[in-house]
Amino acid sequence: MKRRTFLQGGATAALATSAVSMPAIAQTAPELKWRLTSSFPKSLDTIFGTAQTLCRYIAEASDNKFQIQPFAAGELVPGLQALDAVTSGAVECAHTPTYFYFGKDPTLGFGTGLPFGLNTRHQQSWWDFAGGEELVNTSLKKLNAYGIPAGNSGTQMGGWFRKEIETLDDLKGLKFRIGGMGGQVFARLGAVPQQIAPGDIYPALERGTIDAAEFVGPYDDEKLGFYKVAKNYYFPGWWEGSAMLHLCINLEKWNSLPKYYQALVRQACDAANIWMLAKYDAVNAAALKRLIANGAVLKAFPQPVMEACYKATNEQFAEIAAKDAHFKKALESMNAFRREQLPWWQVAEYSFDTFMISTRKG
Repeated sequence: MKRRTFLQGGATAALATSAVSMPAIAQTAPELKWRLTSSFPKSLDTIFGTAQTLCRYIAEASDNKFQIQPFAAGELVPGLQALDAVTSGAVECAHTPTYFYFGKDPTLGFGTGLPFGLNTRHQQSWWDFAGGEELVNTSLKKLNAYGIPAGNSGTQMGGWFRKEIETLDDLKGLKFRIGGMGGQVFARLGAVPQQIAPGDIYPALERGTIDAAEFVGPYDDEKLGFYKVAKNYYFPGWWEGSAMLHLCINLEKWNSLPKYYQALVRQACDAANIWMLAKYDAVNAAALKRLIANGAVLKAFPQPVMEACYKATNEQFAEIAAKDAHFKKALESMNAFRREQLPWWQVAEYSFDTFMISTRKG
């Protein structure tokens, strides 16, 4: 079944009631035109493409009565100010990772994913069934916004480094473009984190303004050309074991939507969520092969570095939790959920994947 057909059918089911027929609803549905600002440039056809896909789903399911026009980062506001534009009402909605705004409220980091946090499946499950939605949206409400998951990249790569990372000493003084709370962890270990919008990363790396940069994974990193100026490609991106994006909607605009439009938006976000993750799974493997063929050197972070980063992460979380009761509540919720899930994950998914990887012939 095509997703378009599924979405239209799902929206119809959500809108229909025993007393009101679909034609009657269609006749009374208001015509709306919204603007969406993305945190990403048009060149990133998977991330920005998710925003475009989401907007198309909403238009198709509403017979073009509800139209949202997507704008790339910089067309309306800079990428790192997308949520600010929603808060102020300058735009109706944004497609953005909430961890960009952890400086406003550290609990927003949980929306995208924290260092050594949940994997993609667990992140979605925690959001839907273990209190994640309420915890993050409580923080977004303070910023006059409401968030719905609308995409996920899966586990990301650790980034591009001009020099090898062999010991913790190699992190000292390292100017590293990294978003979210991962930057604070690296700072504890002596690195100098830089918050740079996606479109500005390559020039900074090329000029030597920064020594290393992380973004997403092979497909996007190839498009941005990082392999041309930094050859060492590290994994895993332990600060983004999952990277959930959200449609963040101005709270007044969300509350003013008819219930059937709210249901339509939720279903469109669900469909876009699936689209983005599936697209990354489809394109990253081939992109990684091309990067290696073009000279990228694939490296794992050394185990002592990983252990030190894990220790620093827990220290960072403890300090924040001691000052912020809501962050502490979210952290306890996430940790409890993971403790419950990992034994089952080890029995099922992990054991199956480990065996299948062992069968690789090349």
